[in-house]
Amino acid sequence: MASKSVWIRRLKLFLGGARIRHLHLAAGVGLVLVAALAPVTPEAAPANQGSPRAQTAPPADDPIGALLAQQARVGSQSANPVVIGLKLSETDARTRFAVELSDPVDVRVYTLTNPSRVVIDMPEILWRATDEARPSGKRAVQSYRYGLFRKGNFRFVIDLKSPVKVEMPQIVPPDGVSSFQLLVDLTPTTAADFIAHSGWPQDAKPSSTVVASLPQPVPRAQQSEAKRLIVLDPGHGGIDPGTHGQSGLQEKALVLAVAKELRRALESMGRYRVQLTRDSDVFIPLRERVAIARSARADLFVSLHADSNDHRDIRGASVYTLSEDASDREAAILAEKENMSDVIAGVDLGGENSPVASILINLAQRENLNRSARFAETVLTSLPAATMIRPTSPHRGAGFAVLKAPDVPAVLIELGYLTNVTDEAEMAKDAWRLQVAKAVAAAIDAHFSAESGPAARQAAVP
Repeated sequence: MASKSVWIRRLKLFLGGARIRHLHLAAGVGLVLVAALAPVTPEAAPANQGSPRAQTAPPADDPIGALLAQQARVGSQSANPVVIGLKLSETDARTRFAVELSDPVDVRVYTLTNPSRVVIDMPEILWRATDEARPSGKRAVQSYRYGLFRKGNFRFVIDLKSPVKVEMPQIVPPDGVSSFQLLVDLTPTTAADFIAHSGWPQDAKPSSTVVASLPQPVPRAQQSEAKRLIVLDPGHGGIDPGTHGQSGLQEKALVLAVAKELRRALESMGRYRVQLTRDSDVFIPLRERVAIARSARADLFVSLHADSNDHRDIRGASVYTLSEDASDREAAILAEKENMSDVIAGVDLGGENSPVASILINLAQRENLNRSARFAETVLTSLPAATMIRPTSPHRGAGFAVLKAPDVPAVLIELGYLTNVTDEAEMAKDAWRLQVAKAVAAAIDAHFSAESGPAARQAAVP
């Protein structure tokens, strides 16, 4: 008969980190669980249980084995390791992150500057930790965040208050405990030493890894020349959640839902092809979002976001176009915040394009800015049928990085303010998202209907 500790470990892995209040052995009746547990979803199932055909029936005295076997028979396992918990300990001599895992994983740890941070890359995992310790803010760690960086790559980023040296990560196998332990220790060091040992690993530069994972444009031979190509860009994603409302509604989830509704609305017209920069909860660097639109020769690029504001009474949608000078201080602050997305995700910015002014040079670029402005006005005419428009200056300008393609008309639509209780309540409704998607689709259709002459394909340079 399996030991109690083995059963407990297997149960925790099976439940994907569900909180267990009481677990004990009762004489003569086997394992007893007293808890209010939600149904186990397919993605929360344990890792590496093997194929159903390779498994043999568990013995009668192994109830957890029976549960695992049943889960395997319905095919709801995941091959991804599961994070069960995260612990953080801080002393003057050392800061330790201890990650509880169902399986050992390969990790790569490195440091980056401006701002100072530690990046931990690992294979795609399922994060099911419930209780997470927060940093005190009194020592080296300021904050941390995690999420899917791109398919197959999960990223954990630690923001630093002071320079550290990263000790060799350790994977500690189970030994009287319920899981593997990934230990990452940070010890104090000098600023000069931190800078000397920081930098993006050469074999993991975005130019060699991120670009390869981007959606590939449809070959020209397969394109219908009668259909305009619209690239929709749901902001943020993966490790970068964007802003969030009081209810916990995250910007990255909201804008992805609206983008998918908008894609359906456009494709149902039969006059448009639609490509999303991301169609799942994954991070895409800002410059790669622009590259997707340019390499696909898009006719229009629409980036979707949800705003935030320290003044929580402000609400309503607005539309931004690229401007060398921000229309006001609020627009400048918003653009600066959105342009920090790559920093949030730990992306190397060494190859960034030159500032906004460098792309506002020739007449062709200015014509695309004019087309962007005309479309922005069309959107503001259509949106009031679905949602409230910001009463003052709804058409705004700022230097958003995702609007920098010089040869593709582009706008950024702020759907509303997640920091406003009324806006957040509306944006949480499926009906609202559907109506907004229909309104933006109508604006796109009206915009191209108003343009005279045949479709002008973008001669973009990938």
